[in-house]
Amino acid sequence: MLISPAYAQAGQAAEPNMLVTFLPLIAIFAIFYFLMIRPQQKKMKQHKEMIGNLRRGDKVVTAGGFIGTVAKVSDDELDVEIAKDVKVRVVRSTIAEIVNKTQPRADKTAAKKEEPAAKKEEPANDEDSGDSPEADEGDTKKSVFRRRR
Repeated sequence: MLISPAYAQAGQAAEPNMLVTFLPLIAIFAIFYFLMIRPQQKKMKQHKEMIGNLRRGDKVVTAGGFIGTVAKVSDDELDVEIAKDVKVRVVRSTIAEIVNKTQPRADKTAAKKEEPAAKKEEPANDEDSGDSPEADEGDTKKSVFRRRR
């Protein structure tokens, strides 16, 4: 025989490192955490804070699409007025967003201080009644509104 048979040597196969095996899974989890899980948690935290700060008079949109004004606030429910004399009771978590936030009510001492200043700014002109022939249309409208107050 001119050709001798070649025998494969029985060698030890190198076992892959455990870290190298799990590295793709760890990388995928990290990508999901930073692109999906973390932003969702941040959004949930902001929504929970928004719901906690709801007050009477806030204009809100519910998850069902109703737009209304908060009439009454209780622990986990709200009475929302969606039309004149039409109130709906909704769960706080169904509020999707606040359209108009009401301003906090100022304390009574600050309101009393501002009232005299506001009265001083308005001059009491009885001459601007709009009855004079030289009064133009703009002056007439202003005088009509003054009389109605």
